Amino acid sequence: MFFEYPKLLWLEIVPFLLILHYIYLELCSRRPHLRVSAMTPWKRGGFSFMQMFRHVPFALKILALVMIIIAIARPRSSDKMDRVDSEGIDIMLTMDVSTSMLARDFTPDRISAAKDIAIEFISQRPTDRMGIVVFAGESYTQCPLTTDRSTLINLMKEVQTDLIEDGTAIGNGLATAVARLKDSDAKSRVVILLTDGVNNRGEITPQMAAEIAKTYGVRVYTIGVGAEGMAPYPVMTPWGIEVQNVRVEIDEKLLADIAQATGGRYFRATDNAKLMEIYSEINKMEKARITIDSFPVYKELFTGYALVALAALLLGFILDLFVIRRLP
Repeated sequence: MFFEYPKLLWLEIVPFLLILHYIYLELCSRRPHLRVSAMTPWKRGGFSFMQMFRHVPFALKILALVMIIIAIARPRSSDKMDRVDSEGIDIMLTMDVSTSMLARDFTPDRISAAKDIAIEFISQRPTDRMGIVVFAGESYTQCPLTTDRSTLINLMKEVQTDLIEDGTAIGNGLATAVARLKDSDAKSRVVILLTDGVNNRGEITPQMAAEIAKTYGVRVYTIGVGAEGMAPYPVMTPWGIEVQNVRVEIDEKLLADIAQATGGRYFRATDNAKLMEIYSEINKMEKARITIDSFPVYKELFTGYALVALAALLLGFILDLFVIRRLP
């Protein structure tokens, strides 16, 4: 606590002088008197509480004066508050949901691993706006740009295969993500595109989508997911689902060209640990610049002192009116 006008506290000498003056009047001043032959009729035994009670109204007035002086000196408290301003980064997570993402070279499979690690990535970036685009034979926006982490995570959990026509339309997926970012006023706009295959569908070629991203200043990080060589894949047979080894085919040159054209970078993930490292590396490269401004927040404290002064004055007035005047 501190006082806005500390020099006014020198006025506290006034109550002190009033107390001295009151004591002087009580002890030293001459009062009307009467000479008597004996004090026996007026003697009272012991200490009388009522004799002292007559000083209470004066004490209450002094207390009120002390509180008023403290109140007008404006007591205040302060606390430091931080305002955080961040240079926002808008990120679209663009995920392949073709049936090939069910391959089990990741634990438990590619799409589940990609979702879990993406959710971890989302949780680590609380100040950015993020959205989700999914693609297979075509693409759509699963979640537009938002800062609502719980909604974003819930929608990421709902991503799965077989929701749209099968295939791998990398160009369409990238173009949809760029369309969500092109009107953004963020300082940095990023697409993280994850796929496990070769472009074989879509009206927009990946090269054209990359040019569109470059035109709007969108940086694209591409991730190819899949083990080297062969990968276990669940196949439906007349006897039920059987796991067979299929060849992993990722157009790494295309993904590297997209990243290079937009100022991003291409990564290859062969297992869960490697994919987690990739997201961690992207997290480090795409850091929001945060500015913290500290400023004081003041709280006025005079109200309590003013209320005490008012209560003391009212109590003193009541005692004067209904008690002191009736004392013998």
